[in-house]
Amino acid sequence: MEMIKELLIQLFEILIYPGLLFLFVAALLADWIDRKLYARMQNRQGPPWYQPLADFVKLISKETIIPKHAVGKHLFRVLPYLAISAVVVCIFFIPISGSLALMSFQGDLIAAAYLLSIPTMCFFLIGWTSSSPYSAVGAMRVLTQFFAYEVPMILVLIGPAIVAGSWRIEDIAYYYSANPSMMFVNILGFIVALITMQGKLERVPFDIPHAETEIVGGVFTEYSGKLYGFIKLAISIEMIVVAALFNAVFMGGSLGLEGFLGFLLFCFKVLIIILISAIIRSAMARVRIEQMINFCWRVLVPIAMLQLIISIIARAFHG
Repeated sequence: MEMIKELLIQLFEILIYPGLLFLFVAALLADWIDRKLYARMQNRQGPPWYQPLADFVKLISKETIIPKHAVGKHLFRVLPYLAISAVVVCIFFIPISGSLALMSFQGDLIAAAYLLSIPTMCFFLIGWTSSSPYSAVGAMRVLTQFFAYEVPMILVLIGPAIVAGSWRIEDIAYYYSANPSMMFVNILGFIVALITMQGKLERVPFDIPHAETEIVGGVFTEYSGKLYGFIKLAISIEMIVVAALFNAVFMGGSLGLEGFLGFLLFCFKVLIIILISAIIRSAMARVRIEQMINFCWRVLVPIAMLQLIISIIARAFHG
């Protein structure tokens, strides 16, 4: 009986909360907020609240067309689901309400960063297997951009871990909830993280891999129907998970609050990160790929290294 109860609890956590259903609703809501804010900043009305759901239903109801010359048709179908699976698993390492995550082990911060790199690799393979020149160019841009933003992102995630003295996400969140003044040590890293988040999610100014005015739709040019719908859903879920990870690592998660109040605080702070991302998106224009690479390696990496040094010094004095 206990085994059945434990199994039901695990199924609830995976399928309902904080798993698939919760992330599905949160992703659609975040997508609507992002689009609404983006529209208002451009003096437009923006979509109604149900528009992201309507778009998703419309896409999954359409015919899925597989290119005749696609390299590995089964891989072509599987990749969107693999991208969603990776980001859904990642949320289990992040404490949402309180200071405990569903799954936790020493070093899960590195595991979360690895899982968040899987969608990017999926998008590269999506473009490469499509056998389209537009998709191939987009795929190369995905991979080039990945090596530009991933280094500063990893470096700034290391800083809070050093200060907290742990590579476990829930320990890091607990440390900053118990020592809120230490959050200010990581301000430079948080700024770098917000910028690299735009690259991770391929948002303006780093939406280079699928620039409509240059390469039609880039990596996703040949995708249609439900497969394209699940790709868009994977990107929206990734936005929630990345914002949640940054909240836990840089902002103390729910600051130790349990229950509904902790959940509300968590959602509010994630919403702030999404708002900042929408502001960056509306204020910037797309850059060229070489400009993105130069900016990441010549500006963000040195700032991330400086943040790392500051974190080591702060740990030495505070520890």
